[in-house]
Amino acid sequence: MKTSSVDALFFPRSVFIADKGGVQVSSELQIEDGMIQLFVEKAEIHDLKLFVENTGQAAVYFTYYTALHWIQYFTLEDSRRVTRNNPLRLEPSEKYEVTLRFKAEQIGVYPATLAFEFKENTQPATHPFHIVRFIQAEYRSELAALLGPEEPFRPKRLETYEPMHTLFKNDIFYVVFPCAYICTEIIYLHVFVSFAVLSLLESDLSFHNYMERFDLLLYLEEDQMCLDIKRYDKKDVSMVKDHENKRLLVLELPGVSENRPSVLRGDHLLLTKSEEVELSTVTKYKGYVHRVELDQVKLNFSRGLLDSFIDNMKFRVEFTVNRLPLRLQHRAVHMAVQHELRDVLFPVSKTHLLFDQKLDNNLEQKTAVCNIVAGTSKPAPYLVFGPPGTGKTVTIVEAIKQVEKNIPDAYILACAPSNSAADQLCEKLITSEHVDSRKIYRLYASSRNPKVIPKVLEKNSNVEGDHIIFPRKETLVCYKILVSTLVTAGRLVSGGFPVGHFSHIFVDEAGHAVEPETIISVAGLLNAKTGQLVLAGDPKQLGPILRSPFAIKYGLGLSLLERLMTQNELYQKGTTEYDSRYVTKLLQNYRSHPSILKIPNELFYDGELVACADKIISCQYCTWEHLPKSGFPVIFHGVIGKDERESNSPSFFNTSEIDIMIDYLKKLLLTQAKKGIAKISPKEIGIIAPYRKQVEKIRKAIKMHRELKSCSGIEELKVGSVEEFQGQERKVIIVSTVRSDKKHIILDETFSIGFLKNEKRFNVAVTRAKSLLIMVGNPIILQTDATWGRFIHYCIEKGGYTGYDISNLEETEAVVERLLALNIHEETIEESVVQQYLNPEWRHDH
Repeated sequence: MKTSSVDALFFPRSVFIADKGGVQVSSELQIEDGMIQLFVEKAEIHDLKLFVENTGQAAVYFTYYTALHWIQYFTLEDSRRVTRNNPLRLEPSEKYEVTLRFKAEQIGVYPATLAFEFKENTQPATHPFHIVRFIQAEYRSELAALLGPEEPFRPKRLETYEPMHTLFKNDIFYVVFPCAYICTEIIYLHVFVSFAVLSLLESDLSFHNYMERFDLLLYLEEDQMCLDIKRYDKKDVSMVKDHENKRLLVLELPGVSENRPSVLRGDHLLLTKSEEVELSTVTKYKGYVHRVELDQVKLNFSRGLLDSFIDNMKFRVEFTVNRLPLRLQHRAVHMAVQHELRDVLFPVSKTHLLFDQKLDNNLEQKTAVCNIVAGTSKPAPYLVFGPPGTGKTVTIVEAIKQVEKNIPDAYILACAPSNSAADQLCEKLITSEHVDSRKIYRLYASSRNPKVIPKVLEKNSNVEGDHIIFPRKETLVCYKILVSTLVTAGRLVSGGFPVGHFSHIFVDEAGHAVEPETIISVAGLLNAKTGQLVLAGDPKQLGPILRSPFAIKYGLGLSLLERLMTQNELYQKGTTEYDSRYVTKLLQNYRSHPSILKIPNELFYDGELVACADKIISCQYCTWEHLPKSGFPVIFHGVIGKDERESNSPSFFNTSEIDIMIDYLKKLLLTQAKKGIAKISPKEIGIIAPYRKQVEKIRKAIKMHRELKSCSGIEELKVGSVEEFQGQERKVIIVSTVRSDKKHIILDETFSIGFLKNEKRFNVAVTRAKSLLIMVGNPIILQTDATWGRFIHYCIEKGGYTGYDISNLEETEAVVERLLALNIHEETIEESVVQQYLNPEWRHDH
């Protein structure tokens, strides 16, 4: 597009939508700010009447009108066939009718710009004037109509609530690392206390600045967490006494079951009686979480509140950030320096019979296991680079078994950022025939709910009935293999485990953790000279979720795994391959159909991945009757939707895309098996959307759909964000990209939200699918991104594209030129500041 043409378009909207020259342009539908909205629920021709009226004192000539774009879906008609060669004279008070005709075969939103031209007389030298109306025609289902905004979007402003004097009841004070008030003022007021602080943030990470830099970044992240958690504060919330234990009060908290926010046993909330909120001195009662049951939280308070409590008494509720993980990360980076872990954090350059016989046929897995056992990388960490579906966890489990078997004095700590990943590791070890399960112990944090712990692990864990107990050090040191989350590993340091007790420390899913979190499991436990650290993960997939833009900018979002692979020469790829003494890249993908794997393989993995999935599963949908191209189980369904928001939620949703997705769900779940395709269970389908509100609307649509809501097992169909699907797989993945408005793209890019401009999010979404991948999105918007453009053209080339006819897309420059030819200008809209689109889960793995 020519810069000069585009620049010419940015004029105030009010100038060209205003009625002028004594002429009004109206419609049988309401016009708001120049916009006419037309909603249709059938693929039929729909007529809309427009009226041109002379409200002035003198005659005026109606000379021309046209739809400036989306011409293929709109036609304009009038009885006199007005053109510049056939102008219509409108006398004062005369009204003239123009009919707009709309028809679309595809679900979606179709905007048009209508321009009306008038002149005071027919002299060639007379300058015309124009009136513009915007049309937005939306073809949608009845269900989509019900999913629209419940009320207009109004940005939510956080209340500042801080009484002059506060008394705390049932309070316990801890000695902790100081809060980041200084950092807050430094960053947000752009006032730096000294050049040294700015220099620290801008400098490269090194062992010399390791402690100070991560301390500062962690403070920045904590400050943002404290701000974000306030979004959940509630006013005038009532509580009742627990009918089973009168010493507990029950608080209803919708969203807590989804960790929005995370509330765990041992956390605390601050409550103020509603009647005291406006007083200059208030009493805040600290309630400790005793139990979380679905959306109910049971709290333990001091006698001071319980003695005066009456059922349904109202309170203001304030949420707090659990600082334990942050405190452990601060301690870890300090101990990393104290224990001289330089060679582990900044390394420089130095035959077994496998228990799992399947690995014999996988050279890369076999190489990784052998080198880990041999300690070829010591004292540097050994990295297992595991692209999607390549058996990364299986490789780590095999390496742990080999170390335990072949090194008699080995003691192993196996960790992961999340409880689910740690459980998976432990379960694979315990169910193995090659390690005595009595040597394995799964250590849980006291905040973990015993009810969600897998039965197979209970016998080998610190679960006793309905409680989590913490064993004595003398008991734990006897186990050859300890499994925990990274944060819980900090309890071992606190419990006095000696440095060097663990000869090997394994971290699975290491790309999901910030570096200080990974170091919790290392500092104070690993001997820097003799110990072996093994990190497994994929730096090409999503890293840890952070909230502070400053912490992200200055590198806290870079995991230790990714930092080593991108910044340390030992882990750089040579001319053809990696140095197997330090890193192994797994290449055999056991998950996806080759057609699903092709684009991410070429974009992110140098085309080295080999599709090795079971063909019975991966080819299951190759003959599905709804494929645009038989044998190609990838669909891109183009739809021109609309970004919408509602109430005070800044998160976006797109009902046109939901319409399309629901239709595919019906085809998958409500039709009997055909052509050899087995009927699929809802739990084998995953739906991914980048924005929290879209996730909520999709779930609501499924519950509202008459047939889908009664489908057996529908509650097991997972709908979630890309982050929630990382590390998971499904036979069928359906992805909604949401974005249909170009004015928000720069926000997505700046804040790394949504799919556009975020290659890692694209990679994770695409590589979850085993048998069938369905992408639903706006091809016009998505093509502006190189990664998405590559994927869309791949689908077109292979016959997997359907929906909106992209071949009819008008050239943008042609639209611009038509606007300029009429001497009018396209719509512009000012941007607003991004608040919070994703509303991600709060971490709850301790």
